[in-house]
Amino acid sequence: MENTEKKVLLSIQNLDVVFNKGKKNAFKAVDNVSFDIYKGETLSLVGESGSGKTTIGRAIIRINPCSAGSIYYDGKKISGKLSKAEDKEVIRKIQMIFQDPAASLNERATIEYIISEGLINFHLYKDEKERMAKVEKITEEVGLLPEHLTRYPHEFSGGQRQRVGLARSVVMEPEFIIADEPISALDVSIRAQVLNLLKKFQQERGLTYLFIAHDLSIVRFISDRIVVIYKGRIMEIAETEELFHYPLHPYTKSLMSAIPVPDPIIEKRKKLFVYDPAMHDYENEKPELVDIGNGHFVFGSQSEIEKYKAVRFGRNDK
Repeated sequence: MENTEKKVLLSIQNLDVVFNKGKKNAFKAVDNVSFDIYKGETLSLVGESGSGKTTIGRAIIRINPCSAGSIYYDGKKISGKLSKAEDKEVIRKIQMIFQDPAASLNERATIEYIISEGLINFHLYKDEKERMAKVEKITEEVGLLPEHLTRYPHEFSGGQRQRVGLARSVVMEPEFIIADEPISALDVSIRAQVLNLLKKFQQERGLTYLFIAHDLSIVRFISDRIVVIYKGRIMEIAETEELFHYPLHPYTKSLMSAIPVPDPIIEKRKKLFVYDPAMHDYENEKPELVDIGNGHFVFGSQSEIEKYKAVRFGRNDK
């Protein structure tokens, strides 16, 4: 499979994130999560609200501390204690685009300052002329006008603010961007524009993305591979078209059944599949995330895995 030759840029190994650790109301938001992200790809993390997607993204940029497990970036461990120099390097190389473009921008700062802030903090320019040139170039690339630079975030629409957020990340010349539901707060017509911008930057700059979403229909367009997560645990990992053709885990099937169909007649007849975790019997068989072949990982007990294999490879599709 082609991924074996690809370079692993980010590796998450047996990650746990527990909130209120050691207290009565301790809550395990991420439970033994492991996956790799290859250089230059878009890996999408999909699951319903509260499944732990954003928690994983925030653990990578070290807002949320890891309770167990490790995160490696370019072969170096970035979870836990880092020196000041290492910390700075990680911040510059890994950027995040946030879900709410209004809340993530400083309302009192001009667009020029917001985009420049990272450049200033990391001294990524020789002189004032170069700083301004970088800001103007990225402003144009995200589809904003030079006169926008003197304005403030409240003067912009949600789509324009998300473009500012994208410019602020990309101007730092990162290698890896975590896009945390970057289009869920936007109108449908604007979503495609922002997705196209993300793809454009990826092709031009060789960026790697972790794209966090709750909607499978959006990630099909942008992803190379998809990780499906439920209540802090990974249920399935596969290449995008593999997952859409062969959704094996019942939770993945439930997410697929929620994708709207543009034909109203088909949509009306469509049956929604509701996932019930009680359908699994894990009393005697402990479930594991298993590679059933074709780079397709599914979470299940031994007997479930055999059934998934039969469904996936029992057809004449080879």
